[in-house]
Amino acid sequence: GGLMRDDLRANGLVPTTEPYTALGYTYVGTGSGVSISPLWLDTIGDRAIVDWVVLEVRSNTAPYSIIRSKPAILLRNGEVWDTDGDRYINFGILPAVSRRLAIRHRNHLGVMTGGLVLLYEQPLQNAIDLRLGSLSVYGTDARMQIGTTRCLWPGDANFNGQVKYAGAANDRDAMLAAIGGINPTATVSGQYRLEDVNMDGVVKYAGANNDRDVVLQTIGGSVPTATRTQQLP
Repeated sequence: GGLMRDDLRANGLVPTTEPYTALGYTYVGTGSGVSISPLWLDTIGDRAIVDWVVLEVRSNTAPYSIIRSKPAILLRNGEVWDTDGDRYINFGILPAVSRRLAIRHRNHLGVMTGGLVLLYEQPLQNAIDLRLGSLSVYGTDARMQIGTTRCLWPGDANFNGQVKYAGAANDRDAMLAAIGGINPTATVSGQYRLEDVNMDGVVKYAGANNDRDVVLQTIGGSVPTATRTQQLP
């Protein structure tokens, strides 16, 4: 129906405090420890919460360093809102010039705009829409395509900016370790975990709707030694 799934919220797994500091992400500006109202997690429908993301304002020229970053909330309809419940993201006082904008998610590969975008309050029809194939993004094959919609590549189960099925620091082994490392048919549910890359509230290594297959599909589906790297400078 054009909406993202909100299984994590429906199962009470989305934390009220941003999770990225605990994963080792360092914000530029205020962001660490930011929380949302628990009441927001009761919202259902197209504005129900899917998960936390990080937004980064980047410099105009290479190496496109981070000028300001902050956590934000992704909703089922694809919109990203500020943690105070405002649909406009407040980065504080910045010079009134266009910048590049990047978005990260804890177990998907991040994306940055390929050109400069206007960072000021504007009508929604002029929103920065990363779902559109017409919007230029940085790098090569930086987004996956589902129908006509561009999405973030899933499968980064260890938040290292790469989706990898085999070899050192691969994401498949992270899933196996999460379920105990011995029985591949075991599952872990009721936890907010990186290894749950399909975000259904269950870490599953084998069987229907497992997370391991997501990794294999992201790297191409046929060559297990292939990798896909996040296209962020």
